[in-house]
Amino acid sequence: MDAAPIPLADIEAAERRLAGHAVTTPLLESRDLSRRAGGRVLVKPEVLQRTGSFKFRGAFNKLSSLAGPERRNGVVAFSSGNHGQAVAAAAAELGMPAVIVMPQDAPAVKIERTRAFGAEIVLFDRHTDDRAAMARGLAEARQAVLVPPFDDPMIMAGQGTIGSELARQARQLDAGLDHVLTPCGGGGLIAGVASALHALSPPTRVTAVEPAGFDDTGRSLVAGERLTNPSLAGSICDALLSPTPGALTFPINHRLLAGGLAVSDEEVRAAMAYAFAELRLVVEPGGAVALAAVLTGRFRAEGATTALVLSGGNVDPALYAATIAGR
Repeated sequence: MDAAPIPLADIEAAERRLAGHAVTTPLLESRDLSRRAGGRVLVKPEVLQRTGSFKFRGAFNKLSSLAGPERRNGVVAFSSGNHGQAVAAAAAELGMPAVIVMPQDAPAVKIERTRAFGAEIVLFDRHTDDRAAMARGLAEARQAVLVPPFDDPMIMAGQGTIGSELARQARQLDAGLDHVLTPCGGGGLIAGVASALHALSPPTRVTAVEPAGFDDTGRSLVAGERLTNPSLAGSICDALLSPTPGALTFPINHRLLAGGLAVSDEEVRAAMAYAFAELRLVVEPGGAVALAAVLTGRFRAEGATTALVLSGGNVDPALYAATIAGR
């Protein structure tokens, strides 16, 4: 069942590829958030990353490793938005063609921005279509490389650079990391982060946070096997609605994670509003789940040092306006 973590050497190689391309996001400290939590709380705002989410790290690491015919024929990806934007942006920078398979009900801002990077968009119905099968078919027809959103060692290594940055930045702040909370969809982000911290900060406990009703990783950790979500839609956290934990990510996460938590859409909305009012950060629903877990007390942070990953900021403007207005 369990698998070895992503090697630190692979994460360090990803850091070298990303140098000069990705943003080294800061590690911020909020006195108000720490006061509310009763412990020291640090925030890693991947909302400031290129394309507005952590996904650029994994996408660029994967695409920049391609050469020859693979680079000429380009890539195909399937995504609710953030992975698609990241692959499209990385492909544009590297001069590669890209096709992105996206759900019809993805936030319009994500579809528009993905198209703006020059990618071809193919839409699917998340209720009836098999997005992975569609993407595989397109990749085979075009002899292109399929770039999955999480179930790929190069993707996980790229996301792992968040963990290595966290470890270094926490040392600079003289903060021994007791806990790290990370949003979790398919598990690539948290597998990479947990792998880096396993090597660089072994005492740190890493916890997955998911939307209520879509906590497949949390339930799978308890069951010891990959479980599925009963639905693929029904939460505002569109970035985290994967059907099941990844075949490659779950064995790593089963070995490394301390557990999983789930938060409701209303708790996520409150966290988004808090991030705007107190942290001055625009955070999308899926990116706010770890913050919601602390604000609600579902994760008890008293007397500890806890870092939260805010994974993305690509939110539908109408949803965001209503959220921060309290409607």
